[in-house]
Amino acid sequence: MAQTTDFAKNFPSTLTDPPVKSIVPPGECQFGDEFISVPLLAKFSVSPTTYVLRFGLPDESKALGLSTCACILAGIKVDGEDDLTIRPYTPISTNAMIGTFDLLIKAYPEGKASKSMTSLTPSPDETPVCFKHIKFNVKVQHPYGNPKFIGMIAGGTGISPMLQALHAILGEDETTEESTKVSLLYGSQTSDDILGKEMLDVWSDSHKDNLSVTHILSNEPTESSTADAGMERGFITKERIAKAFPSASNDVKIFVCGPPIMYDIFCGPRGEKEITGILGEMGYNDTQVIKF
Repeated sequence: MAQTTDFAKNFPSTLTDPPVKSIVPPGECQFGDEFISVPLLAKFSVSPTTYVLRFGLPDESKALGLSTCACILAGIKVDGEDDLTIRPYTPISTNAMIGTFDLLIKAYPEGKASKSMTSLTPSPDETPVCFKHIKFNVKVQHPYGNPKFIGMIAGGTGISPMLQALHAILGEDETTEESTKVSLLYGSQTSDDILGKEMLDVWSDSHKDNLSVTHILSNEPTESSTADAGMERGFITKERIAKAFPSASNDVKIFVCGPPIMYDIFCGPRGEKEITGILGEMGYNDTQVIKF
């Protein structure tokens, strides 16, 4: 078990396995238009505030059947409320996992759903969380229009759809000079808060011709030695994007996922098609930028 200064990390296989391409077309997810309750089977602490929750499936003999980068809607009743609190989540597990699926969830101080879900105790007999999947939750599908380059901008648990995309890209039987190149700019508060770092380290080493990862830490203590480990301090900026990504073109796609403030800064609100913010200023348009 890997140790940080005062926290023991407990990694599930979905944060340690090699990339695997296991894609299905839209329309095969076990969850449909109506909420279905399933049990929480396991809980893994992966940072001081973040957990991987492993849920069962309605049909334990099959995979979740979710198309790449799509999300599902989780519903939970908080503090005895009659109505469900509903939030979207992209699993970090692939369709190679049978009978269960994993969600990466950060317990935000004001997050009703996240705090409630991460406080649950696993039990095969209780079903406090329900899920559904609708067509609107299907985003861009692999191979993403076959771009030569994909730039990824992620913050916190916004890494989840990026991991799904990377599984499909890096999990190909073989990569060539024509394979899509990926550069990930991943913002976290501190080095202890980087989610999936160990797996990303392994992937960027084993697929160094196709994947580069830059960790950018906004609140790392000054006495930390992370700069020596190849991490950068501060924020994801226009200058860092220009350094890591090519100029806007039809051969380039940009994926963005993180808290609402990230969308406002980089590309405009998640629910709006227009691309504004830094990426808009840099010439990227709505055919090139995907808001997860």
